[in-house]
Amino acid sequence: MENKPILPFGTRTFIMGIINLTPDSFSGDGLMKSADMVEAAVQQAARFVEEGADILDLGAESTRPGAKPVEADTELERLIPTLKRILELKLKAIISIDTYKAAVAEQCLEAGANMINDVWGLKKDLQLAEVTARYAVPIVLMHNRSHSHFLQKSEALGGRYVGTSYQDLMKEICSDLQESITSAKRAGIQDQNIILDPGIGFGKTVEQNLAIIHHLTELRKLGFPILLGVSRKSFIGYTLDLPPEERLEGTAAAVAVGINNGADIIRVHDVRAMVRVAKMSDAIVRS
Repeated sequence: MENKPILPFGTRTFIMGIINLTPDSFSGDGLMKSADMVEAAVQQAARFVEEGADILDLGAESTRPGAKPVEADTELERLIPTLKRILELKLKAIISIDTYKAAVAEQCLEAGANMINDVWGLKKDLQLAEVTARYAVPIVLMHNRSHSHFLQKSEALGGRYVGTSYQDLMKEICSDLQESITSAKRAGIQDQNIILDPGIGFGKTVEQNLAIIHHLTELRKLGFPILLGVSRKSFIGYTLDLPPEERLEGTAAAVAVGINNGADIIRVHDVRAMVRVAKMSDAIVRS
């Protein structure tokens, strides 16, 4: 007997709140700046759930363009104490771990996490598929063609990718994600535990990111729920000429269009505001 999906997809849009256990988040919300990171994360988790988050996504390695990789031991030093404290709260939320490393995922799942969010779609550490299958939890497979060669930085607006080329943007994203799906299923991950993410901001130009949101319905043809992560990202900053802390309205617009075009989960920093955007979008789209 197959397990049911972790959420009743298709009924409404679900909200994933971002909890950054890092010192160098692009959005300026890295909790390692706090005097007590664990306590700050616990308070943020409780607030996010109160504001309407369905999923809490804990990450301990920055994925901003140009960020330095973090060793698994460092990730675990940041994640495990925080995860255990959040689990003690018994919040009504799914706990996701944002990692592409099998060793990190395994310890977090053993500690009680419910989901994995892999920004490399099983293309950095294939053993992650085996771990995820063994624990029978959902995994987000994200599309990612990030390469430092195409990275351009701005002190005010952050990093962006320039010069990345696709013969057919959506067709290639779908093809790359199909490779990730095949790897997942080969390892024993069941269909209902696969979620796809087109990877907004990861190896795509500003124009390509905008096009992905506009053509998101193409991704639905693969037959899996879609997670969309647009919150405060640089494509908004470069479009509006605004720093991360002033991208709320741009995020709201991208979220609303994304929901209209098929997003099932939105990954956001500003939970309260985006819960409202999602509810209004759902009232229109699902009426």
